[in-house]
Amino acid sequence: MASFPQQSIAFIQRQLHLYQLGGTGGRICPPVSAQLLEAEARRVMDSAAYDYVAGGAGGERTMQANLHAFDKWRIVPRMLRDVAVREIGTELFGERLPTPVVLAPVGVQSIIHPRGELDTAKAAASLGVPFALSTLSSYSIEEVANEMGDAPRWFQLYPCRDEEIDRSLLSRAQNAGYRAVIVTLDTRLIGWRPRDLDRGYLPFLHGHGLANYFSDPVFCSQLSAHVNDDPRAALQHWARLNSHIGSTWADLKALRKQTMLPLLVKGILHPDDALNALDCGVDGIIVSNHGGRQVDGAVAALDALPVVVDVVAGRLPVLFDSGIRHGADVLKALALGARAVLTGRLYCWGLAIGGAAGITEVMLNLFADFDVTLALSGFAACNQLDRSVLSKV
Repeated sequence: MASFPQQSIAFIQRQLHLYQLGGTGGRICPPVSAQLLEAEARRVMDSAAYDYVAGGAGGERTMQANLHAFDKWRIVPRMLRDVAVREIGTELFGERLPTPVVLAPVGVQSIIHPRGELDTAKAAASLGVPFALSTLSSYSIEEVANEMGDAPRWFQLYPCRDEEIDRSLLSRAQNAGYRAVIVTLDTRLIGWRPRDLDRGYLPFLHGHGLANYFSDPVFCSQLSAHVNDDPRAALQHWARLNSHIGSTWADLKALRKQTMLPLLVKGILHPDDALNALDCGVDGIIVSNHGGRQVDGAVAALDALPVVVDVVAGRLPVLFDSGIRHGADVLKALALGARAVLTGRLYCWGLAIGGAAGITEVMLNLFADFDVTLALSGFAACNQLDRSVLSKV
């Protein structure tokens, strides 16, 4: 597991390494630029898989809003402050993390790279940052846990129509050493995604991303034949259970009782929903619009962050997801009140290009970018950041 007791040294070395590599004719791979990174990933990926990861709902206006929202806030650097030694770690649920970045839950990663979540887990473990495994993963809860050893890992649950299956998945995660649970609230139906609809492409219908269901004893006990003997029937059974459009806050309150792990809810954008989550006894809130994949024209996640932070009023940690591409994005989200951020597409492009090594390189670049931005802005630690750091345009 990576440790950064003196980030000021580790990340300056990262910057110098890249300059030296480029200066001697070496190839910078994956690319450092977020735009070039995505372009290279697109080049090596199957086109349907790329569109599935890159695409969003409707006209993809929420995706664009997520990115543009960062431009509404400008950093106001402060001069001649001692930033020689910096500490960019943060604490979440009693655990000290080396950076304020979590690898977000992204499903069906085998369409990005054959080893999918296994390589993501391997990279996260080497960096010491949490990886949130999606319910809809290509490898099982236990397989991913074996890849991570003692490294921090979280499990993301899409609640289904069968409480016994949800309970089984949560029990498996706890037994496999996962340290927190994220319940995603904004995907009770799959969003209207024209890129995928034009292709008629949904990876789950091809059996991808269902490893946790097809290895679950409760799910399998409901089948008339073994998954391998009748995969079509297993897929149809999953499809019947998947959409849970009738769920309510009462269901979340009941779900809260099914695990002793810290429980976060993901998809909160409205302050009243944040208060409802508090009433359900959650341990953390993730402000997110699912990266623009669910509701076209929805509020940008960053625009919702300060309002949610204010209503939560420090009673539990608020995290941020949707639109993180650069170190400055991390700084702005933290200054607006997030304890940590999640990033998804960014590391997926690294996975596509170079597997675990690709993710590691991409994340080290993000960490170094954040560290340099923090220092140049006049700050030496995440907990020094607040809204006074920013000016709204």
